[in-house]
Amino acid sequence: MRIIDMHNHFYPSVYLKFLRDGLSAVKTAKDDNGNFLIVYEGDFNLVDRGHTDTDFRISQIMRHGIDCQVLTMTTPGVHVEEPRRGAEIARAVNEEFSEIVRRSGGHFEAFAALPLQTPERAAEELEYAVTKLGLRGGTLFTNINGRTLDKPEFEVVFATAWRLDVPLFVHPTTPIPSDAFGDYRLAATIGFPTDTTLCIARLIFAGIFDRFPGLRLIASHLGGTLPYLSERLDRGFAAYPECQRIERAPGEYLKEIFYDCVLFNPLTVEYAVKMFGASQFVVGSDYPHQIGDLGKAVSTIRALPISDHEKEMILGKNAEQLLKIGVCASDRQCKVSVRKQDIESE
Repeated sequence: MRIIDMHNHFYPSVYLKFLRDGLSAVKTAKDDNGNFLIVYEGDFNLVDRGHTDTDFRISQIMRHGIDCQVLTMTTPGVHVEEPRRGAEIARAVNEEFSEIVRRSGGHFEAFAALPLQTPERAAEELEYAVTKLGLRGGTLFTNINGRTLDKPEFEVVFATAWRLDVPLFVHPTTPIPSDAFGDYRLAATIGFPTDTTLCIARLIFAGIFDRFPGLRLIASHLGGTLPYLSERLDRGFAAYPECQRIERAPGEYLKEIFYDCVLFNPLTVEYAVKMFGASQFVVGSDYPHQIGDLGKAVSTIRALPISDHEKEMILGKNAEQLLKIGVCASDRQCKVSVRKQDIESE
């Protein structure tokens, strides 16, 4: 069984070159120890060796028993750029991701960076990255410069992922307005899971999962507070007419979304798994961020009071199914063709 880490982050060299050459809207700085910082609204990322050195990274994941990581860009994302520059950076990042995957000997897969400030371009980039570069899906952020993902303009991105039958990894960013999260690194510790909770709830009530049945989303950080608010969302559905424009209770959709286990308390993870089922969870480390942990990403799952079969599902089998590892190209293309026909017939 391969252990697959579905939530971790990498900065391709071409992205850092855009920043260092002043060709990006993103601010940079150095801390008192000379570490390179990427600064964005409400928070910052400290860039260390694990963010940039693939050989070092492989040595680290292997030391902790992780066989493969699905690389993603992290905050602030290319959507903070001017639209044309955002599309340019996304394409360069995805081409480098593809090359990193090719050279990794099976240790890396990747999700595409998407220029979400222009949803049509994001959809085109997702298709290119999946069909031409071999990436396994795309990365969304919980808000795009303050716009929520349930806005009609983003539907083209969901439609493209659904047609291609690839997952979308939903990663949080700082909630807007960010004022309340600017101190004590609250953007990362409280703001991120809060925005994930809001994002997924809005997508459910907006009917995205009714229009695209089987759409595969991976919600970060155990889905924020969704495992604990599921019952309250169901009560809202029962009580409020505004919540009754969807086909089923929210809790039913939550059982079909996937979640990474980037919370390293086994009791917390155990509760979420009991709520939504072991089939919906994957390993996540948040490596190499300061708040991440490669070792606990694995040991937390091994410590759960669940069956060995369920542990195997979370450690790797669910990820293999999401990524379609081992599924032949003809079978994948057949499913894509069927979904294309479904869209054309509507």
